[in-house]
Amino acid sequence: MKLGARILKTGTAIVLALFLAELLKLPSPVFAGIAAIFAVQPSIYRSYLTIVEQIQGNIIGALCAILFYQLFGNHFVIIGLAAIIAIIIHLRLKIENTISLSLVTLVAIMVAPEDDFYSFAFIRFITILLGILSAFLINLALLPPKYETKLFKSIMEITGEVIKWIRISIYQASDHVELKNDIERIKERLIRLDQIFLFYKEERNFLRKHRYAKMRKVVLYRHMIATVRASLNVLKKLHQYENDLSLLPGHFTEKLKGCIEQLTISHEQILIRYTGKAKMKHEEKIGELDSMKQSLLKLHLQYLKEEGDEQAAYHILQMMAAVMEYNEHLLHLEKLINSLQSFHKGEGHVRLAEPDPQ
Repeated sequence: MKLGARILKTGTAIVLALFLAELLKLPSPVFAGIAAIFAVQPSIYRSYLTIVEQIQGNIIGALCAILFYQLFGNHFVIIGLAAIIAIIIHLRLKIENTISLSLVTLVAIMVAPEDDFYSFAFIRFITILLGILSAFLINLALLPPKYETKLFKSIMEITGEVIKWIRISIYQASDHVELKNDIERIKERLIRLDQIFLFYKEERNFLRKHRYAKMRKVVLYRHMIATVRASLNVLKKLHQYENDLSLLPGHFTEKLKGCIEQLTISHEQILIRYTGKAKMKHEEKIGELDSMKQSLLKLHLQYLKEEGDEQAAYHILQMMAAVMEYNEHLLHLEKLINSLQSFHKGEGHVRLAEPDPQ
């Protein structure tokens, strides 16, 4: 089990909220701690975006609590009805993420004693607001996340897993059930990868030269993920049509294996080049991938001439289409990396030595 930055930030935000509440001698400082728990966000940009919504939610909860208290009292049924109305307001305003915090404010105020209700409600409102601001300060100050490293590492790991299975599958050495289960696990990992990419995309750069590089990198990483999906599609076709592949003529099978193997090698080389640990001539790699495209097309036309099985030909067509699409993605990925390294020489590589944010 690894202690991540998100865990550390949550604990520190609670400590800060409780400390400030005690320092200001606010009653029930526990509400500041609860608010801090809800307000911690995985990135600085998200923290900035949500603090306004969290304050709005806090205000909505407080206003609903005061209104219902004045009109109907603070019976537990009334508190439930007030919560329903507050939730409806949040849904109408499309700030669903702050519902929990708003309800904490509402309940905290409505259970206040009748004597001096308004001052007590105001103090609890301020206490919860203090928790929100404490979490915001911690998000700004403590371990600002760097999602680029985590994003690229995840891309490398998933790519390595897919390529491993492709190499096993082209030699008909994979277990059908185990591969099927692993494909599903890879799909789940890609969903998490999309979330990391979203966090990276939300990170902001304040210097203009860094902003331009960041825009190029966003395009690059988006295409890296698309290329991983293209390689996974090749793996799925190898798994789906393994029987058809086993019945292919020997010379055709060997050529297809060679093409797929060369594409996986190119994929690895391109990613390693982006880390700065390998050197490749851009023109040579482009020529190699263009040549591969021609080879794949000739190979498929040759198969259509030699074989008469229409059903098998249809399946092989899908396989060849997936392989050609993979080739096109690699070709475009190579161009994007070369463009980034040409125009932003100091930003053209990813640094893998940075800590892994959670």
